[in-house]
Amino acid sequence: MQPGSAWTAAALRKIYRGLVWLANSPRTLIASYLLMIVVAGILYSQAERRSAGDSVWWAVVTASTVGYGDISPTTWQGSTLAAPLVSTMVLLVVPLITAHFARRLIVDDDAFEHAEQEELKADVRRMRVLLEELAARQGIALPAELASAAAEGPADGPGRWVG
Repeated sequence: MQPGSAWTAAALRKIYRGLVWLANSPRTLIASYLLMIVVAGILYSQAERRSAGDSVWWAVVTASTVGYGDISPTTWQGSTLAAPLVSTMVLLVVPLITAHFARRLIVDDDAFEHAEQEELKADVRRMRVLLEELAARQGIALPAELASAAAEGPADGPGRWVG
């Protein structure tokens, strides 16, 4: 491993964790959107010598990628500001907001909770034991994949057997 790669991997993990935290916090997500608009508006106002209202309007229109064209940068600083604003909004903020609301709207009421899944798995293990016992009483040979699973034992958690 190269010397800088450990630092890069750690930095990428921190960025990823930050994005996950941001995506799961709607208030923070909306606040970051508003903060980006205000900061971009202030910077645009300074770079282009425009009023605060015009600058915030430019930031909203640019961030939303509508781009009416009524206000556009005339300096290289204004143009340079637009690129990260559009990229961040299109590639990060808008998808995170959309994903958050979609997750809230799409709820599977039939989805099993973790406890229900564990209960079902335990039931299947118990049924396997009963079927194996029934097969043994009837003298029925188990298929190879079932026999190998039976040899491992129908464990119901670490060190416990289902009977």
